[in-house]
Amino acid sequence: MGGARVVLIGGTSNAGKSTLARATAHRLGFECLSTDGLARHPGRPWRTPDREVPAHVADHYATLTVDELVGSVLGHYERLWPRVEELIRAHAAAGTGLVLEGSALWPALVARSAVPRTAAVWLTADETVVRARVHASGRYEEATGAERLLMDKFLARTVRYQELMVRAVDALGLTRLDVGDGRPVTDLVDLLLTAVGPQPSK
Repeated sequence: MGGARVVLIGGTSNAGKSTLARATAHRLGFECLSTDGLARHPGRPWRTPDREVPAHVADHYATLTVDELVGSVLGHYERLWPRVEELIRAHAAAGTGLVLEGSALWPALVARSAVPRTAAVWLTADETVVRARVHASGRYEEATGAERLLMDKFLARTVRYQELMVRAVDALGLTRLDVGDGRPVTDLVDLLLTAVGPQPSK
């Protein structure tokens, strides 16, 4: 994979994909994009300073089971894949460097495409790490009971997604990287580049 010009970083929510993608792109001189920019499935069900939780997002997490939530997001990724693949193929063919991150980079979809000059890695993080990040992001301790229920459901979906993702990555013989907790981002970039070996742009 030494000539890769497109680096794909998959993983569950809150695994650190965006942070690692930005750092990797900066190191390589590549463009950095997220699959969320193409189409977003109901996002994180907690308030931020500039965003309230839309009613349809709250309803999505409140009414569906964990298996239904996972099935819904995987169906979304399957429908989105032609657009993702088109983006990957365009950058690979042009030789322009791209780091693309997102949960939509489902292992079987990536493996099925087999785009030349493309390398991929999937991030994993211990459930305790993911939980701590979700709780911190959503200010869990300050949240109401109803808000906590939505975060709990989101977290359960996130953990289940990772379990299925790891199973798929290992079955397909693909590459995964345990991001741990507290590792410097620069160290993770080194580990990623050792695994996939893309060439910096000139």
